[in-house]
Amino acid sequence: MKTLLVTGCAGFIGSNFVPYFLEKYPEYRLVNLDLLTYAGNLENLEEVEGHPRYEFIKGDICNRELVEYIFDKYDIGGVIHFAAESHVDNSIENPGVFVETNVKGTFTLIDVAYKHWMDAPFKYKEKYLNTQHSAPSTQHSTLKASLPRFHHISTDEVYGTLGETGLFTEKTPYAPNSPYSASKASSDMIVRSYHHTYGMNTIITNCSNNYGPKQHDEKLIPTIIRNAIHGNPIPIYGDGKNIRDWLYVLDHCKGIDLAYHEGEVGETYNIGGRNERDNLYIANKICEILDDIYPIENNSKVKSQKSKVKSYKELITFVKDRPGHDRRYAIDATKIENELGWRADENFESGILKTVKWYLEKYNAD
Repeated sequence: MKTLLVTGCAGFIGSNFVPYFLEKYPEYRLVNLDLLTYAGNLENLEEVEGHPRYEFIKGDICNRELVEYIFDKYDIGGVIHFAAESHVDNSIENPGVFVETNVKGTFTLIDVAYKHWMDAPFKYKEKYLNTQHSAPSTQHSTLKASLPRFHHISTDEVYGTLGETGLFTEKTPYAPNSPYSASKASSDMIVRSYHHTYGMNTIITNCSNNYGPKQHDEKLIPTIIRNAIHGNPIPIYGDGKNIRDWLYVLDHCKGIDLAYHEGEVGETYNIGGRNERDNLYIANKICEILDDIYPIENNSKVKSQKSKVKSYKELITFVKDRPGHDRRYAIDATKIENELGWRADENFESGILKTVKWYLEKYNAD
């Protein structure tokens, strides 16, 4: 049985990935290293608590001694690295934390992996080699997918912002505009360097905006739903016309799975939902769904305020834009679609309905 180290999986994407992966692959054991900062919550992983092929370790990815201990104890045979500080507003207020976790943490993980898996640049340890193949001897050799792999989860924000047209591809130059995206761009470059300099079996995936169950309350879609059902103003930055490409979280997990197992060594794959929507559309769509499935006349939280609001849309409020707010992101997922056969199962309208229903149950239970 192969043991993979997964990081930050008490957070949003990782906590959706772990149950999916454990169910699909009985031949894997997962060790989850997570510091449980504000965005990590073990309640997100209640469904796998006590699972015989899952273990949780509370700790910091920057703690080299701990990471080395985990690699040695479990003989880690692969890494899928989710852990990151990811909220742009927080990066504006406290950028140092983002550099520490996203840059230093990624370096610590991949450097420990390199020393655990390899004897020297382009020379994997004998026990990790496929018995049918010898170790690659040059920078340009093709590594075998059976070798231990380091998969780094990144974001489309490293590419900066787009105009009204065009899409981010894997060849788009990096142009990060926030401390968050700059820290993720830096971590991508570290992973890239370990492939080209040391011959490591690495892969990077850059995703568009995820949405779905278990996302932290601070993010846009949970914020809209939470404020709406409590009858509070729904804050929308600026004019609400900032556009993002929205990807349902389980579709992202399936893309990660495919890229980890089938992606070419050293490559980058963009994973996007082909669902461009601006923030005002998102808010209006969620309010329309709530008006339909949880009308205000049935909402005791709003009625208790003696509010005269008849539609959740009336709660939408425009607030001052945040500094450096990128206008538009949109991902071209052609490469992973054509080369690996990935397709998103959810369009935005189907995914957002599932999402609203999940949060409606969560917030009404609070």
